Amino acid sequence: MSQTVLTIPLAKQAPLKEHYQQFFVPNKSPYVAFAAKKNGVMITAYTSGKVMFQGNQAETEARQWQSLASGTAPGKKATNKKAGEKAGLLPSGFANWSVIGSDEVGNGSYFGPLVVCAVYAAKEHLAALQKLGVKDSKMLTDVQIKQLAPQIEKLVPAQKLVVTPAKYNQVQPRYNAVHMKVALHNQALYLLLQKIAPTKPEGILIDQFTPEANYRKYLQGEQHPVTDNLYFITKGEQYHLAVAAASILCRAAFLEALAEGSREVGLQLPSGAGAKSDQVAAELLKKGGLSLLGNYAKLHFANTKKAQDLAKR
Repeated sequence: MSQTVLTIPLAKQAPLKEHYQQFFVPNKSPYVAFAAKKNGVMITAYTSGKVMFQGNQAETEARQWQSLASGTAPGKKATNKKAGEKAGLLPSGFANWSVIGSDEVGNGSYFGPLVVCAVYAAKEHLAALQKLGVKDSKMLTDVQIKQLAPQIEKLVPAQKLVVTPAKYNQVQPRYNAVHMKVALHNQALYLLLQKIAPTKPEGILIDQFTPEANYRKYLQGEQHPVTDNLYFITKGEQYHLAVAAASILCRAAFLEALAEGSREVGLQLPSGAGAKSDQVAAELLKKGGLSLLGNYAKLHFANTKKAQDLAKR
């Protein structure tokens, strides 16, 4: 079980409390503002300002709140810092740069693949992307995402990597979740840079899922490390349309794979990692054991043990 702690002053915890309200669990400690459990992650917000995330997907759950954390910079430039540039901020006018943006989907879902995508949004295509309605995929319905994805792929260069559950389970024992995502983001960036060569982006924005130093540590073992002009920021889709477009392509591919898997097994494979996932996994175990389940689910999740217990009843 992993653990991530953020420092978010009590006065700034309102968005968290509202977000997790439907997932509240009882906690009578006078030092706890609220406690909740979502997708297997326990969230405990303390009156001191500490917010603790505990569970297999703790880092993923916590990173969406890093912009609220005291002393947490919203983003960071890796190299070639320009004179006068404020530490921790994207350069002025960055939203209008020609940028490659990368994002991933599926890391926190028990069923379905892990999808990473990189998109090159040149400045001359930004207006067209905006006109299409490109924005944070979490603000769009699944229907809108499915409609937008092919239009985005026609408009701008993209590189998509889809790691099926079977492949994920094969690789996962050698790669922790962060290492795997670093390898995939880097590969998507490298392949996209080859596609658009000799054109070079003004910057590369990665939707931040780990501190830059950690990203670069794992990058050292990659065959073709992309190291220049990297920027890291949480909620990157809010800072450049390249990341927003990448998030939409990721989500569309994830939904397509989930639907295809559902057709194959004759059961609706849910997104996320809640109780419904346990129940569906138990049904798959009864049908074909771990060998079948491993074709559709990420077996290292705690859901597997829960499903095994359910299948025995």
